[in-house]
Amino acid sequence: MRAHLGDQLVIESPATGATRRDGEIVGLHHADGTPPYDVRWSDTDEVTLVFPGPDAHVRHVEHEMGTREPSRPGTDEAVAVSDSTSPHGTPNPGDIGRRLAVERTRQGLSRTETARRARMAPDYLAYLEEQPADPSVASLIRLADALGTTTAALRGGGIDLPPGQGYALLHPQLRDLGPDECRARLSTHGVGRVAVSTPDGPAVVPVNYEVIDDAIAFRTAPDSVPAAAVGTEVAFEVDHVDEAMSQGWSVLAVGTARVVTEPDAVRRLVDRAHTTPWAGSERVMWVLIQPMRLTGRRISPADQ
Repeated sequence: MRAHLGDQLVIESPATGATRRDGEIVGLHHADGTPPYDVRWSDTDEVTLVFPGPDAHVRHVEHEMGTREPSRPGTDEAVAVSDSTSPHGTPNPGDIGRRLAVERTRQGLSRTETARRARMAPDYLAYLEEQPADPSVASLIRLADALGTTTAALRGGGIDLPPGQGYALLHPQLRDLGPDECRARLSTHGVGRVAVSTPDGPAVVPVNYEVIDDAIAFRTAPDSVPAAAVGTEVAFEVDHVDEAMSQGWSVLAVGTARVVTEPDAVRRLVDRAHTTPWAGSERVMWVLIQPMRLTGRRISPADQ
């Protein structure tokens, strides 16, 4: 018997062949994958040292694409999920995999480092990110801890709720961000909010934006609310909230907005755009905000 981290150990009834107990292998004691194993049981979430008997077998997770170790017929769940690929055979990750990859990349972590923090094999993490897998609760807990987030966030829970509903830090520190820090947090693109005055009063609307040569640019439709920004002084805000750590930051840019009409300038903006507007439809009017004031604040623990 050989196993990898992330595989399942299944204990069957000798009489019926039905699963009596199963758990995730979270620790190996031999480099060749032979027993004993540290197993986190699915029914209790406790970890115990296990020396498998004749009524036990390993249910292998696919650790390398296209390679699978043999398992008993009808028990290999990895077979079912690994077939969920696009028509061209390319990986088709599920929502959890996409959220894992995005959060890991946002924090600048490699798969190897993330897997080390989560105490799992890098190949298994690659499998989770690239295939529509359904990791165990124990795996999700360790991944959430490694990334400083929550299992609910990795599953997409709370997507329809406003951020920041957690408790405040015990000893928070609020500090101003310098211009360079503000520019770094604006990054090259993202989703921000533009505040404009309209005939019906002030309005704040989200837009997909680009940062090009220190200017903030976004696409909109001529008759839309964001188009009312043209020719006026507006405020543009972007922020991030870390729900798990009850901290975050915000950056505010204030400047005059103008419409970009020169064909070469429009073509340059289109060529450098990272994404199309999430709102869809025809949004071909480019608005440029040249910040005259750039300020920001960050909430973090007092000892950081």
